[in-house]
Amino acid sequence: MTKAMILAAGQGTRIRPLTKGMPKPMIPILGKPVLEYIIEQLARHGVREIMINVAYHHWKIENYFGDGQRWGVEIGYSYEGTREHGEIVPRPRGSAGGMRHIQDFSGFFDETTLVLCGDAIIDLDITAALAEHHAKKAIASVITLPVPKEEVKNYGVVVSDDSGRVLSFQEKPKPEEALSNFASTGIYIFEPAALDLIPKGREFDIGSELFPLLVEKGLPFYNQTRPFHWIDIGRVTDYWTVLQRVLKGEIADMKMPGKEVRPGIWVGLNTRIDWDTVNITGPVYIGSGSHIESGVTIEGPAWLGHGCGLRQGSTLVRSVLFDYTRLNPGAQFTDVIASPQYVVDRQGKTTYQGEEGTPLRWGDARA
Repeated sequence: MTKAMILAAGQGTRIRPLTKGMPKPMIPILGKPVLEYIIEQLARHGVREIMINVAYHHWKIENYFGDGQRWGVEIGYSYEGTREHGEIVPRPRGSAGGMRHIQDFSGFFDETTLVLCGDAIIDLDITAALAEHHAKKAIASVITLPVPKEEVKNYGVVVSDDSGRVLSFQEKPKPEEALSNFASTGIYIFEPAALDLIPKGREFDIGSELFPLLVEKGLPFYNQTRPFHWIDIGRVTDYWTVLQRVLKGEIADMKMPGKEVRPGIWVGLNTRIDWDTVNITGPVYIGSGSHIESGVTIEGPAWLGHGCGLRQGSTLVRSVLFDYTRLNPGAQFTDVIASPQYVVDRQGKTTYQGEEGTPLRWGDARA
């Protein structure tokens, strides 16, 4: 039987302000946290015992997922933090260090373990990946995907021979210096013996420290390449792009919630929409308790969380509104992600509520 480790202790600094009040794995897509899609995928492939390392805003993950029984799995948590000046503060131990901490505590990783990052949606055939790992008698496997040569600078790149045996790594190389275009997807398979190489009690990283160690020792460490969707939310701009793709229906198994009341227009419960005067072109989802006033224009792909309010004559184009976001009368929002506190455009520029000089007019729909 295979166990799983989901890495969810990071701070998500590159995707601020979306992570100001929530851990990165809890960022919603179609109203569901990214982490929920990962757990569903593990359950589909019969992986039932899952450990999640947590740190920043850890209670938001723990309160939402609990013991995992809703998904037919068992979930355990490993908090990573320390005491400073009488306060308990989060302090991640690194991806490998977090696993070693769990192993030293209970010996949990006593079988083949699948490791995934908690901030990417995947539809990987986990069963096939595990079968290949076992067939090659690997101590460790890394799942990679080819990326365009000009994009290698954003990824850790894996160099392997014809049999798939890993020879070396390059961390975010310049395109002209890249020896490969196979990017690590942050999905790994380990045997318990691999964890014995991780030093105790200190921060240690899988990609930059454990992998070079496996290569240096000449252990059976393999690269697997197989086609699957890997939707990584590394930056705010990625999140906007991912949502546009999902709303257009490009990603399998990600269905719109609610009821389709007009072609391409889905609504949740208890919505109030002035259908005679609004102009809405899908794909659009309008969350429960939302109010769309007269003269509003919505051009999809667009997502409105629950409790949103679009006041008279406002316009929303290819945008995402988090829960309880209000657009003021006549406001025009295009290609943005908005919450009651901030608006982020496609380039990642953030405008906060109350900033002087901004033409944007919005607020909290509960007020």
